Amino acid sequence: MKQLSLVKWSACLLILLSQLSCSSNSGKPDAEEEGERTSTAAQDTASENVTEEPAADANLSKISLPDGFQISYYARNVVNARSMALGPDGTLYVGSRDKGSVYALPDKNKDGKADEVITIASGLNMPNGVALRNGSLFVAEISRITRYDNIAQNLKNPPKPAVVYDKFPTEEHHGWKYIAFGPDDKLYVPVGAPCNICLRKEPVYAAISRMNPDGSGLEVFAHGVRNTVGFDWHPTTKELWFTDNGRDLMGDNMPPDELNRAPKKGMHFGYPFCHAGETLDPEFGKGKDCASYTAPVQKLNPHGGTLGMEFYTGAMFPENYKNQIFIAEHGSWNRTEKIGYRVSLYRTDAQGKGSFVPFAAGWLQNGKEWGRPVDVEVMPDGSMLVSDDMNDAIYRITYTGI
Repeated sequence: MKQLSLVKWSACLLILLSQLSCSSNSGKPDAEEEGERTSTAAQDTASENVTEEPAADANLSKISLPDGFQISYYARNVVNARSMALGPDGTLYVGSRDKGSVYALPDKNKDGKADEVITIASGLNMPNGVALRNGSLFVAEISRITRYDNIAQNLKNPPKPAVVYDKFPTEEHHGWKYIAFGPDDKLYVPVGAPCNICLRKEPVYAAISRMNPDGSGLEVFAHGVRNTVGFDWHPTTKELWFTDNGRDLMGDNMPPDELNRAPKKGMHFGYPFCHAGETLDPEFGKGKDCASYTAPVQKLNPHGGTLGMEFYTGAMFPENYKNQIFIAEHGSWNRTEKIGYRVSLYRTDAQGKGSFVPFAAGWLQNGKEWGRPVDVEVMPDGSMLVSDDMNDAIYRITYTGI
């Protein structure tokens, strides 16, 4: 009897402890679940599926945007996310620089968030640039362009890449590339100056070149371009616009980065002789005249690390954003007071007058950066993606109205 009573007493004690445990945990999830709560509503009713959003990210709350705009994560853990290209099926392709990987981010259910991050290739030499054409993914490394055919159907089993062109210079200094196909169906490929300031006799340096999709017919399209890591074509005029990073070691505010327009082949934008259309270089500018070169359309932040740019062609944002240019400012690296670390907007009014203003800012807080925007990509629904190679993320900016 004593043994049976002991068993009953033990059972009751276990029940009591279990009830106390449930009560003490009901107000707060376990530490590993902090910020996530699973709704029980779907179990309570057969008519609804209810899911609760995770807690807002503390960093995203630091980003300031114009009224009516919101920012969220499109994908996280995209290590060293750099330049982006969008496939016709909605898959986003992302290059990297230091990581040496290329990623694919499908969004099959079109919910504005990547389903997963798939590594297509790894161990590459700074594969910053990616571009799509006829179902093939083109990847730019330091000295070569490769092509992955029928990529959308083989994301997890990509084919062996074909070499399109492998005779670009091998210097890593400004050797990483942004690439894109132009309206003429040619692949545009820049090669930056292999230095801060220098003059190389080979015309491929400090220039934007273009080639046929099979790698033939390489020619220089624009000269005097120190280092561009972003360009796009105007939706109406089809003219090439590009950003360019100004040289270092001339002071905090000299020279500015540039936004340039190249409506035709053969134009020279000044480097290394003249900077921003107005300042002769102290070494290479002797005997030169800035009037001999094409001045920028807009002078940008000096040493702001101006990289990716794209015309806004979507329908989600208000009408006054149509065909205007969004620019990713990666941020300064050797300026006394840091600037950049934001997405800016270059806008022209009805009279053709341009303005350059911040659009999304906050990746720099009290002189300390937590993220560095690299590229922008307009999505079919009109939202805009922003890559960040420091926070290993892709953000999505949407507009829902004021």
